[in-house]
Amino acid sequence: MSPRQHNGLMADDPLTELTRRRALAEDAARPEKVARRHARGARTARENIADLLDDATFVEYGRLASAAQERRLGIDELLQTSPADGLVGGIGQVAGRSVAVLSYDYLVMAGTQGIRGHHKSDRLLGLVERLRTPTVFFAEGGGGRPSDTDYPVVSALDVRTFTLWAGLSGVVPRIAIVAGRCFAGNAVIAASSDILIATRDATLGVAGPAMIAGAGLGDYPPEDIGPSSMMASNGVIDVLVDDEAEAVAVARKLLGLLAGSPRWEAPDQAVLRTALPERERTPYDVRPIIETLADVDSVVFLRSGFAPELVTALAAIEGQAVGFIANQTMHMAGSITADAGDKAARFVQFCDAFGIPLVSLVDTGGIMAGPDAERTGILRHASRLLVATARMTVPMVGVVLRRGYGLGAQAMLGGSTREPAMTVAWPGAHMGPMGLEGAVRLAMGKELDALPPAEREQRVRDLTAAYRTHVDALNVARVFEIDDVIDPASTRATIASVLSWVPSVPSGRPVDTW
Repeated sequence: MSPRQHNGLMADDPLTELTRRRALAEDAARPEKVARRHARGARTARENIADLLDDATFVEYGRLASAAQERRLGIDELLQTSPADGLVGGIGQVAGRSVAVLSYDYLVMAGTQGIRGHHKSDRLLGLVERLRTPTVFFAEGGGGRPSDTDYPVVSALDVRTFTLWAGLSGVVPRIAIVAGRCFAGNAVIAASSDILIATRDATLGVAGPAMIAGAGLGDYPPEDIGPSSMMASNGVIDVLVDDEAEAVAVARKLLGLLAGSPRWEAPDQAVLRTALPERERTPYDVRPIIETLADVDSVVFLRSGFAPELVTALAAIEGQAVGFIANQTMHMAGSITADAGDKAARFVQFCDAFGIPLVSLVDTGGIMAGPDAERTGILRHASRLLVATARMTVPMVGVVLRRGYGLGAQAMLGGSTREPAMTVAWPGAHMGPMGLEGAVRLAMGKELDALPPAEREQRVRDLTAAYRTHVDALNVARVFEIDDVIDPASTRATIASVLSWVPSVPSGRPVDTW
């Protein structure tokens, strides 16, 4: 058979040409670029996808696409330099369950977004909406690509990828992974996700160095624009990891949590009886309590570097996905700050959207007060938690570990002790409208003012001790303001039992990006 002319290329029979073109999309066709990638400790798009998905389950879309630059470059060169137009995407499986995956390919024009790449992502996101598949998006890259000359664009503002991705909020769980440099449109994709996992070497920004310089805002190296240390502390990053391998492992873990599992192992619950310090004012780390209540190795803490006074975590109890919110007394004595209100509210929205029941572990003196707190807009920010919990359709189990005071405790419990499907307390916990000593000083102000200073402070201590007995959890339960006081070792069993008979219905409502 004589060779045939095809788009300016001398081709053998169609199957041979197909084999050649498919091979051009593989990492093996770019050994030098792959080697440079590996030299800096990074992986390729196809390596990450292969690690994420179960073996031999990936069905790729748009593998044969190339950049829309035929007017500038020949087709053969485009096939060599722009395989899949820099976006690898398709459908596969994780632990036997369908998952969509998209990844910008940094080896192709620095992971920029080409017009055919946009067409491809739009196609896949449309499938995601129809099929309701969880989606993982590897977002590393430099934003929009201005060199795609085959499409006569002017503003390029008619691209629909961003609205399609954003429109999936509350429809399917969306996980973004960022390693290396991620700017402009790529960063917006990452920031619009439900959970953003980033490596320690990641940098994220609304604009990259060239765009910043072009706007006259100064010259900055990429590492200074949005380093992961900054983005973890300001709440942009949900999970900070060491490298792409760990990022993929966390993504697989999260997908497994959301899907549920019939196989699980429970930690020893007896340790909860001694989980709290003997002194009531001594701070403690609440995270081991969460890890003890949850199935073994199921906990993923979210936004740990942001608002550390409040802990949020996804986990499982008896194989069922559960969300935890908890006051962290090691920071700000577990008070609800403006940032804590934002952090908790968004997490509640996420759990509510996807039918994940909530467990609230309460140990707080209330909402942070004072002029400094008011300057943060705390009234609005803390109220976000009240609004989010008032609207949620999923059940909550409230557990007062030690202190449950004021509007802060109410916010942690959905607005009142009556809102959760069940509200319980541990022995020795105490609850009231405000902190014990503050309540005494407020109620007994005139009497105390009439006493000498030394006698006054002793009187405050005596009255506080007496009031402490009055607001003890057993007395709160006696008047039926909470449902029960339980042995800490039975907390997990109580939660599991409640969640077994209370339906958890996904709301499907969008999740706030903040």
